[in-house]
Amino acid sequence: MKKFLSATAMYAVLASAAFAGSHSETVKIGVMMAFTGPLESLAPPIAAGAELALNEVNEAGGILDGKMLEAVRGDGTCTDAAAATAAAERLITSDGIAGLVGAMCSGTTGAVLTNVAVPNGILQISPSATSPGLSDQEDNGLFFRLAPSDARQGEVMAEIIRERGFSEVAVTYTNNDYGAGLAGSFQAAFEAAGGTITLSASHEDGKADYSAEVGSLASAGGEALVVVGYVDQGGSGIIQNALDTGAFDTFVLPDGMVGTILEENFGSDIDGSFGQNPSAENERGDDYIAMAEAAGFDGTSVYAKEGYDSMALMLLAMSAAGSTNGAEAASKVMELANAPGEKIYAGELGKALEIIANGGDIDYVGASAVELIEPGEASGGYMEVEMKDGKLMQIGFR
Repeated sequence: MKKFLSATAMYAVLASAAFAGSHSETVKIGVMMAFTGPLESLAPPIAAGAELALNEVNEAGGILDGKMLEAVRGDGTCTDAAAATAAAERLITSDGIAGLVGAMCSGTTGAVLTNVAVPNGILQISPSATSPGLSDQEDNGLFFRLAPSDARQGEVMAEIIRERGFSEVAVTYTNNDYGAGLAGSFQAAFEAAGGTITLSASHEDGKADYSAEVGSLASAGGEALVVVGYVDQGGSGIIQNALDTGAFDTFVLPDGMVGTILEENFGSDIDGSFGQNPSAENERGDDYIAMAEAAGFDGTSVYAKEGYDSMALMLLAMSAAGSTNGAEAASKVMELANAPGEKIYAGELGKALEIIANGGDIDYVGASAVELIEPGEASGGYMEVEMKDGKLMQIGFR
């Protein structure tokens, strides 16, 4: 059985090796996640996934004739576009990054893209930004995301709810690009399928009391409450108030609400609640789960696989381009992510680098079954989940 170094141990070894070389031989990649804010519990596994890929490439000899790689973290928060922009600027001006994995949330991702990545010609790959608006944002070909647009998630969520026999639901959504975009696409799809939205209303994150919001939703009625929010803040606050008041007992949970913290916060109190998060079925997906476990983090966490794949694609693209220049590397991403070529799975980055160096073609599948469509985003597979006996369970893919 193949053995993997822990992320900490591997990083220590590689950092020492990199330090021995000149500073100019180190290529720095920014890893911008929401280490604080409403999704902070999901950020560490995504960042760890990205750094696992970087360490794997270092172990294989680096890129561009042996240049070693270094990950530099930045806090993109999730809701503070100004803070995310400032953090990205520091990564470029102070740390000298050549590419950026992130940000996590749609609003901050768009702000960083417009204000920092495009003006500086930096390749940016987000593992998790889902707003439909990002599909049309001017990016000079520099932006990719391994999460599908919420235009697709809205359709999938509507299908799942109707298949479970619900015809009337209320909707609460966090008041930002992600929340409004997903709530809007869901409402259009659900109503087109014959469903009824009793009320769709926004909520603000960070409040101590959501009784007014839940009261309005309860008055409107519905067989379930769709919570388009963040599991570490407003979304969980809404659920707790709804449980306390008896307003709703079944909740629909899109990607921002899918996390094991649901087990800690609510346990069996929300049994029967269900939802989905972007994730495609992968015949070799267990390889990555084992790698993550050996490295000391949860590879099943939402978007952790995409974190690994975002970094892997960026580094492979730089290798294929023979350059860290953003535009040149970006021009290689789509061809590496799709057929034709030899399939490359998690743990095979050294093999991929060798094929590229020898002039061959690869089809990067990675940990999350990568398949990109124009304008550079995931095609749209989803994992269906449900709370059963107080645990968040995977029940299938679609």
